[in-house]
Amino acid sequence: MSDVPLSSPDAPTADDAAAPARRQRPKPGERRVQILQALAQMLEQPGAERITTAALAGRLDVSEAALYRHFASKAQMFEGLIDFIEQSVFTLVNQVQERAAADPAGESGARQAARIVTLLVQFAEKNPGMTRVMVGDALVYENERLQARMNQFFDKIESALRQCLRGAADAAGSATPTVDATVRAGLLTAFVAGRLQRYARSGFRRSPSEHLESSLALIL
Repeated sequence: MSDVPLSSPDAPTADDAAAPARRQRPKPGERRVQILQALAQMLEQPGAERITTAALAGRLDVSEAALYRHFASKAQMFEGLIDFIEQSVFTLVNQVQERAAADPAGESGARQAARIVTLLVQFAEKNPGMTRVMVGDALVYENERLQARMNQFFDKIESALRQCLRGAADAAGSATPTVDATVRAGLLTAFVAGRLQRYARSGFRRSPSEHLESSLALIL
């Protein structure tokens, strides 16, 4: 969540220096971002157990009631993280697709698919706490709808890969381009999900980008 900066407090004045020290009240919307950042940071701890609202409140030095002024439930907090994942990843995926549409003779479909897998892996490496959400480890004891959303996320990734690879199969003269694209997109999606699982379950020691280019060359 380091990509979501917090607003800087106003610079102190001479009057402020003379006034008794007091806690700065967060600006509107700032506390919500702080809560999501703290949750993501707690998820980055290798071997972290299920995160409670009490532990989250303690990390932020606020009461649990203060958390619930910004989120109706812990499930809503996780939904905030999922929103961030979806917006970040699909903004990049859309850029790959738009570039391909603007220049059909440019990058091959296979190369577009490789780029999508690479950006997903890079996002996971940069946001290890989010990786635990993406692979479902952090959602095991949470509301079922959260895991359903992450399943839909990977379905959308697979659909984007299938779209890229359909053109690649056509260009290669495949007799069954739709089938070929479907099979290869499913394989790529399973590959990247497996890489993210290994990354999370190794305590973030096994990089998901390890030998990535060589692996994609073999698959594609």
